[in-house]
Amino acid sequence: MNPIVSGMVRCALSACAASAFTSLPALAADGYPAKAVKIVVPYAPGGPVDQLARNLAERLGKASGQAFIVENKPGGNTIVAATAVARAPADGYTLMLASSASLAVNPLVYKSLAYDPERDFAPVSMLARAPLVMVVNAATPAKNLKELVPHIRSQNGRFAYASNGNGNPLHLACALFGSMANVEMLHVPYNGTAPALASVLGGDTQMTCDIVLNSMPQIKAGKLHPIGIVGPRRVAALPNVPTLGEEGLFGVDATVWFALVAPKATPAAIVERLNGEVVKALDDAALKTRFSDLAMELESSTPREVWSLTAKERVKWSAVVKKYDIKLD
Repeated sequence: MNPIVSGMVRCALSACAASAFTSLPALAADGYPAKAVKIVVPYAPGGPVDQLARNLAERLGKASGQAFIVENKPGGNTIVAATAVARAPADGYTLMLASSASLAVNPLVYKSLAYDPERDFAPVSMLARAPLVMVVNAATPAKNLKELVPHIRSQNGRFAYASNGNGNPLHLACALFGSMANVEMLHVPYNGTAPALASVLGGDTQMTCDIVLNSMPQIKAGKLHPIGIVGPRRVAALPNVPTLGEEGLFGVDATVWFALVAPKATPAAIVERLNGEVVKALDDAALKTRFSDLAMELESSTPREVWSLTAKERVKWSAVVKKYDIKLD
């Protein structure tokens, strides 16, 4: 073959190869993932956290050219899912949408735990925060924090609040309020959010702290009255509801948060690439607006920032756990 023609052919082939390589999905450029990746969610299908996982899975799938599949493993304050992921192969093909309960709270309240966050997980990125709202039965005479505190004190320890289970972040949120407001309340745990809300609606208990989205329909129907957002700022879904700080009780932040984690020994290169794609996926205005309407604030981070937040949360919640002697087997 003519040397000039031969050279042209080689250049053309090289250009085609380069073009083919650069057209590969970013996450899969060096062979990962070569098969489907599982994201384990510690909650039942259909809720806002499950929706977050499925939206993230769709975007990561498009970035990689491989399917990212959501597997729901509810139960035990996220312990069922966390234990399964902690024992999974550390190859990047099993991930978990962990919560503040999984990483910060459970190690404080359980006497024995089948997993240890620092030992068993490698954080990838923060995903979202879900502020809580403190609500009372609409028949409760107190309509704001300044009225609620003296009303609780007038009940001499008989004022009852509901939660979705002992040691759950929603339990700790109300306990944190009680500690900082210096009021004595009776805790009534239920097996889930729905029965806890039902008890407040029925008047068996008077108050609860809950994910905004769960309580919003009853608030809008006038059956529950919101006292305040248990977090640092108002939420778009309930723009007229002030924070507890705005009402004079500063520092009561019980926001539930979520992060993506992998088994501990997952290769750092895989964690780094996943982090980059998560950051891209969450930096989407339409997606942020969609979840803002569900009272969830999307937020990415570095892996190190996940552990930094976990450490700060442990300090805050350990004081509450110690004061109220919250311990579970």
